[in-house]
Order: sequence, then C-alpha cells, then structure tokens
Amino acid sequence: MLFFVQVRYTIYRLKNVIGKVQKVKSVMGEMRIWVKVLFFSAAFIWGLHQEAQAQIIGKEKKKLLFWQKKDALVDASPIDTTVLTDSLSKPSLATAATDSAQAAKEDKSKKEKKKEPKKKKTYFGYRVKKGFARQGKGNNQVVETFYYLRDYKDPNPYVRDKHFFDVKKRRIFRAPTLDPSKRQILILHGPYTKKRGDVIIEQGYFYVGAKHLRWETFRPDSTLTQKVHYEKGFLRDAVITYYDAAKTKIKEVIPYQYGQVQGEYYKFYENGQLEWQGTYDKGRKVGTWINFYDFRGRRQFEFQYAESGFDPPIEPTLVKQYDRHGTLVFEKKDK
Repeated sequence: MLFFVQVRYTIYRLKNVIGKVQKVKSVMGEMRIWVKVLFFSAAFIWGLHQEAQAQIIGKEKKKLLFWQKKDALVDASPIDTTVLTDSLSKPSLATAATDSAQAAKEDKSKKEKKKEPKKKKTYFGYRVKKGFARQGKGNNQVVETFYYLRDYKDPNPYVRDKHFFDVKKRRIFRAPTLDPSKRQILILHGPYTKKRGDVIIEQGYFYVGAKHLRWETFRPDSTLTQKVHYEKGFLRDAVITYYDAAKTKIKEVIPYQYGQVQGEYYKFYENGQLEWQGTYDKGRKVGTWINFYDFRGRRQFEFQYAESGFDPPIEPTLVKQYDRHGTLVFEKKDK
C-alpha cells in the first residue's frame, strides 16, 4: 500500500515539473519573438536615420542653409515623417554657426588680401621705378633698361659723371653738374642693361646717378671686352684722401686697377670745386689734363701728354688757357 502511495506522489511531482518546463518554454519562445521584433525595429529605425542624415548632408553640401520647399520624403511612419520634414526644412544650429564662421573667415581673408600693398621695388635702400629708352630701328635698335629714383635726390657732388634720364628727349645722359629746375630729369639708380637686338652690350648698376659695383661691356658676339668695379662713382680700389677727419670733403682720388695707377684722377679744392682732372695709363699721365679755377667749374689750363701708356713719354705741353670769365686767352697752334 505504501508503495502505491509513493508512486502516485512521484507521478504528481513529475506532472508539476513538466508543467513548469512547458511554461518556461512558452516564456522563452515569447522572449525570442520579442527580441526579433526589437532587433528588426531597431534596424528599420537605424536605416531611416542614415538615409535622413545622407539627405541632410547632401543639402548642406549644396549650401542650402535657408528655408527650402518640402522635397519628396522617403516612406516612413507618420511620426517619423514629421521629424524628417523638420530636419530637412531647417538647418541645425551647429551647422549654421560653423558655416557662418567659415564664411566670415573667408571674407576677412579676402579683405586682407585686398588691403595687402604690393611690394615696392627698392635698391640700396631707395624706392625706384623701371624705365626704357630706345634708339634706332630693326635689328640695330638699342634698348636701354634702367631704374630711377621715385623721389629726386642730388648725386654726390664729387662724382664727375652723373647719369640721368631726360624725360623730354627720352634719352640717358651724363654730366658733371645737374639742374633739375631747368629740365625734368630722373636720377638713375639700380640695375642697367643696354642691348642691341637680343645681345647685351653693356650692363651694371647705378647708385644715385653714379656707376656702382661691377660694369661689363661686350662685343656683338657677346665677347667680354671690359670689366670695371666701381664704388659709388669711383673705382673700387681707388685711394681717396680727405680734408677733414669726418671724411666728408674729398681732397684727391687716385685710381688703382690691378695694382697700378690706372683710370681717371681727380683733385678738389677744399670748397668742393674740381682743381685737376686727368687720366693715368699704366702709372703715367696721358691725354689731356685740365686745371680749373676754384669757382663755377671754369677751366684755367689744359695740358697735353702722350696719348697712351705705350707711347714714349713727352713733356706736358700747354695747349689752352682761359681767364676767370671763361674767355680763351691762349691756344697752341699746330704746325
């Protein structure tokens, strides 16, 4: 009897366990169904979100930052359609602020570029402009390219050859003295090039009207014929003496080239007027030597020496003499 009771109890327990297991299975099944539903719902919502973002980015790239007409919307639920319409119709505040800042920065950079002044040409500390001078026609046309001072400046009074451009005659000249009140002149300053056709025949630099640095001359076949170095109007290796310790009043300029006296010689009065002018060749006086009065650059005597350093030396001969008024009082007659 007891055995049957135990069997019945065991069967009852088994039924209870089986019932609970079936309940758990049904619950698990429902949970799986809900998980699938949630997964597909999330995937669907994510897809709609990505598509909406793509459309927004496309519109922002076209810089449609203002109110636009409603475009065709993608299929979505009524709630999602409302949200999507709002997001497409109005730009986000963050995007609008970023674009506005970028536009302001671009405008500012454009204004700064407009305000930036052009770099002005300068040589040796002075502002200059470029000029041209032409002579002749065709293949023999000579073209001189030069720079001149924007603002007039008097050349060094001790320099004998002062180079300038005559605006009226449109040619380059040189003179010992300049008077800008009588004619419009431009003081040469900076690079200079002289061409015949396409061939350079002379080039160098000017410093306030005086030859400066290296000067070169060429033949028509571009063969170098002469190269001379200057220092603001005087030969670079010239020996210059002064009347004063401050070195403002030049007394004598002795030209030196290649270790010997060679070139133009000058001697000045203390008031700055020229006293003597002549030429040395291989250490010897050659050509015409001129002695001046101490005012107005007027000549007093002219002496003649041998023509070059290769000719036999001769005693200097007085060929002309002038009075203080510039009148010729003596001239040597050729036999």
